[in-house]
Formats: sequence, structure tokens, C-alpha cells
Amino acid sequence: MPRTQFILGGQKSGKSRRAELLARQWLQSGAQHQAVLVATGQAWDAEMTERIARHQRDRAERVPGMQTLEEPRELAQVIAQHSRPERLLVIDCLTLWLTNWLMPVETEKSEEKTSLDQDWQAQLAMFLKALDDAPGPIILVGNEIGLGVIPMGREVRAFVDALGVLNQQVAAHCESATLMCAGLPLALKGPQA
Repeated sequence: MPRTQFILGGQKSGKSRRAELLARQWLQSGAQHQAVLVATGQAWDAEMTERIARHQRDRAERVPGMQTLEEPRELAQVIAQHSRPERLLVIDCLTLWLTNWLMPVETEKSEEKTSLDQDWQAQLAMFLKALDDAPGPIILVGNEIGLGVIPMGREVRAFVDALGVLNQQVAAHCESATLMCAGLPLALKGPQA
């Protein structure tokens, strides 16, 4: 298994299922192996609350033994604290992590958004360093949303641009990258698991 893998694709493309399959294989390949899902999603409304609960139920069936850790923003710290050679971290998903930093629900003022962007750049740098330094395997899951039409609103365009840059940087730091489409993996970079 490559030490760092990036799985990206559109919504319902099969990217989380692919990560779960790899986690199940990891757990089955060694008695000492552990797997931890780092969930970045937050329950902003009733639909998201149900979606998170459904994901938790489904994941418990598909990958028994995988633990879950909820962390919407501090991924560099999570990697530094929890990465071990015998422990696989599955971070799902980078798109929601970016959303939590650049588009938090409670922030509206433009000066707060400028500060958030600066905080985001610092977090991203710490995250990439933690990814490079991690002693254990990591699977990162994220969305590819830049394949469609150009969004109408300035803030949405800025988010799509930021996600494209994030995806490029993460892919550059990972040993392996896979694009999921219709449930099928397409190797983009490096060895595939």
C-alpha cells in the first residue's frame, strides 16, 4: 500500500467506498493493523445530520473495527497525534475541510473572511508538512468539482479555485492519486492499492 494516497472524484463517484475498501484490506492484512476515519463533516442542518448518521451506519457494516474521529479543521494536529506505522488514517473529506476554513457558517464580515484566508494558508502549509512527515499510511478523500461550468458567483468561483489548488498540492505530496468515476478507479499517479 502506498504510504500516502489521494482519492478524488465527483459526488457519489465511489471515492469514500474505495477508501473503505482499502481500509478493510489494511485491517485484514495484519493483526496489529488499526484504521481510523477522520471525519471533517459537520451537521449544519437536519439533512446533513441524517447523512452523517447514514455514513456511520454504512461504514460500521463495511469496515468493522474502523474507529472514527471527528475533526472539522485541525487536520495537521490529527496527523501528528495519530499517525503510526501500524495505523491507517482515512481523512474524509478534504473538500469539507476547506469549506470549514473558508466558508464557515457563522462568518459573514469581509475582514473576518480575509483573516480566515490567512489562517487557511497557514493550516494548509502545516497540513502538507504533517502529511510529508507522517510515519503511517494515510488515505485522503476529496471532491473534484472543477469539471463543470464556471460558477456564477464570485465566492463560489473563489472556492472552486481554492479546491483546485488544494487538490493539486495534495496530489503533488501523495505517492498515489486515483480519480473515481462511476465507481471505477482511474490511476492518476504512482502505485495503486
